[in-house]
Amino acid sequence: MTLRNLLARKVRLLMSAFAIVLGVAFVAGTLIFTDTMSKSFDGIVKGSTPDVTVRPAGTGSWDQAPSADTRTIPASVVEQLRELPGAARADGSVQSQSLTLVGSDGKLVTGFGPPTLSFSYDDAPAMTGEPAVVIADGREPTADGEVAIDATSAEKGGYEIGDTVTLVSTGDQPRVEVTLVGLAEFGGGSMAGASLVLFDTAYAQQLFLDGKDVYNQVSLTTADGVTQQKLAYEADKILPDGLEAVTGDAAAAQAEDLIGEILGFLTTILLVFASIAIIVGTFLIINTFSILVAQRSRELALLRALGASRRQVSRSVLLEAFVVGLVGSTLGVLLGIGLAQGLTALFKSFGLDVSETPLVIAPRTWVVGYVVGLLVTLVAAYLPARRASRVAPVAAMRDDVALPESSMRLRMLFGAILVVIGAGLVWLGLSGADNGAWYVGGGAFAILIGVSLMSPLLSHPVLITLGGLFRPFGLVGRMATQNALRNPRRTAATASALMIGLTLVTTMSILGSSVNKSVDVGVKKEFTTDFLLTNPVGAPFSTSIAEQIRDIDGVGDVVETQFVPAQVNGSFTAITASDPAQLFSMFDLDATVDALSADEVAVREDTAEARGLEVGDTFEVTTQSGDYDLTVAGTFPESNVVSEYLTSFAFVDRVKLTREDSFVAVDAAPGFTGADIEEPVRDVVADIPTVVVQTQDEFIESQRDQINGILMLINALLGLAIVIAALGIVNTLALSVIERTREVGLLRAVGMSRRQLRRMVRLEAVAIAVLGAVLGIAMGLVFGVVLQRVLDDEGITELSIPYTTLAVYVLIAAVVGVLAALFPALRASRLNVLRAIATE
Repeated sequence: MTLRNLLARKVRLLMSAFAIVLGVAFVAGTLIFTDTMSKSFDGIVKGSTPDVTVRPAGTGSWDQAPSADTRTIPASVVEQLRELPGAARADGSVQSQSLTLVGSDGKLVTGFGPPTLSFSYDDAPAMTGEPAVVIADGREPTADGEVAIDATSAEKGGYEIGDTVTLVSTGDQPRVEVTLVGLAEFGGGSMAGASLVLFDTAYAQQLFLDGKDVYNQVSLTTADGVTQQKLAYEADKILPDGLEAVTGDAAAAQAEDLIGEILGFLTTILLVFASIAIIVGTFLIINTFSILVAQRSRELALLRALGASRRQVSRSVLLEAFVVGLVGSTLGVLLGIGLAQGLTALFKSFGLDVSETPLVIAPRTWVVGYVVGLLVTLVAAYLPARRASRVAPVAAMRDDVALPESSMRLRMLFGAILVVIGAGLVWLGLSGADNGAWYVGGGAFAILIGVSLMSPLLSHPVLITLGGLFRPFGLVGRMATQNALRNPRRTAATASALMIGLTLVTTMSILGSSVNKSVDVGVKKEFTTDFLLTNPVGAPFSTSIAEQIRDIDGVGDVVETQFVPAQVNGSFTAITASDPAQLFSMFDLDATVDALSADEVAVREDTAEARGLEVGDTFEVTTQSGDYDLTVAGTFPESNVVSEYLTSFAFVDRVKLTREDSFVAVDAAPGFTGADIEEPVRDVVADIPTVVVQTQDEFIESQRDQINGILMLINALLGLAIVIAALGIVNTLALSVIERTREVGLLRAVGMSRRQLRRMVRLEAVAIAVLGAVLGIAMGLVFGVVLQRVLDDEGITELSIPYTTLAVYVLIAAVVGVLAALFPALRASRLNVLRAIATE
């Protein structure tokens, strides 16, 4: 019987299954994509890690380019390591991430995404036993000015063996040109979009280590029968202070943990959007089964009259839900494979290319897909199944059978309680509690569910208002309004799916608009310089650029700034290093200090107050080279130009980092204007694509582009929930037309034309869609304003509500309603009048 019911209603149930398909596809696609990325990075790590690595202590604990650390290993230490009994070989290695490969068209080969990895070439094996790098075509570099690069980057850059390759450097020489002599392949497989650049050892030392006979690290290969642990122990005994020997397994695990954190963050973000889609899909499933059960009420009553127990009736409905969930989950995982391929292509466009790694479809993906799909479907179908079991057997004797509806009082009560709890959590977040954003998020979720429960009551005034707008359509408009009001639970449940999606879209629109306005206000207030030189992704660049700009006639003050990654008070931060007097003067900051030594720091006023720091106090900071004490020498007001802590360039030398610039501010000299020096300043970086020169307006525009790009991505991910909500409207109207078949036939019999009937169905769909839009935008307005207030201390100081955008959302919702009604309206207009009237 269950199979017969499924086949009889296969189209309607298929639409419900489609909601599960999309939700499960998002979950499965996320897991497949992140598993594939993990496999790709595991191959990179294990394919490049030797049996034992000798390196400056603490290096592996920091996400810091090796070249930025000025600590090195003398060649004499390498010779000593070669003599170890357990070492088959010891290879000194020069490594750097200070170069960026430029294509023959003058554009960056990797974009502003993955790095360019530079190494001195050797054939040392990795822990896998295979060489980390092999020359696939041409030869290895053996002299100054020669280079080998990976074949993929050569193809992207338009280079062939014998061509002159251009590289941009953060060192003293900002642009390097070398001859391509070989094409390399990475032993670990895919490079995930990064570029590989190989030099002769002596030339690498000249480029990165001032020509000294030193190395960044040493790769040790175990002799036959020697374990990694034993070789690392032998090496540790002869190493001078400041160096450490780490086994390949430990180094790989350390790198994989760091990668795992990043992939975990990405997985969480994508699964959040998948969860939103699943929640919206739950409304569709509840609605579908509620309507189907209502339409089968006489059939269910006959089953009860023939002896079927309540449990059997309930089980039959749940079994239908199980089959729908099973089919939806299977199709969802299969669609998830395609979605993972889409995510791979999307991230490839950003420079992160894992397309060379086969998709990883782990058993866990199938298990999670089925668990999510079946659990959501069965939970959503439980209430309709329970309601179906309560049909009385005597109801089979009546012509009209109505399923028992529970009172809405309990539903309203639960909804009101959730709204009150949510409001309390939001108040806690606004009152300055720790992790205020989490309180606001939890409160918003509670309010969202509470309003969904209360939506049958809240929908009434909105639908009545819409009925007034439908008056120009005459009787058709009034009937459409009455149809929407006829079953408030059904209408509200359908609208709630759209409401959730538009609530989140509205919240993000307000947040994005507020961020843009805050950037505008902040930049116009603090961008007091004529020009700012930056890297679009915040990477450092050569200090020689600032030196060249100083030599331009008409250039006045040039302020250089470098961000030093550090850990302060248990949290990672960036300490700003600069010339304090010049920095404070150029950006008009009222600081209490104008000079700092290598062991002194100025602290932002709000940070000093929060931590209880006063002038003369000392606190500890941790960098890649160890722990250092800094003494508070003064304070400065809050500014977007400087981080929480400011020190001098002497601190950069103290912590053994290379001097590089994070941004450079340039002012025209007295008697000159920005227009006078603009062209020569831009000429300095004309052939350095990693550095851009921006005026105030250009800087604002670049920040807006980044923010709007993020918003577009978020809205695209939320768009899946909107698609499911639209399907919900289609399904509800289609089932409603079937339920009202006799009514439709009577309307046609008394003179309603097919066009009027189609219009009535379309107006009903518009009413449902606009109801969802109004409720969603109303809540999104509240959440957006609250979120801006919570994030005020994080730099989002200005509230901006994009009213025009919100009005467009309402219009789009109406259009969605019209489109969703196309099929149901067409079906209704094509019903045979006599057969429709005869339908029971």
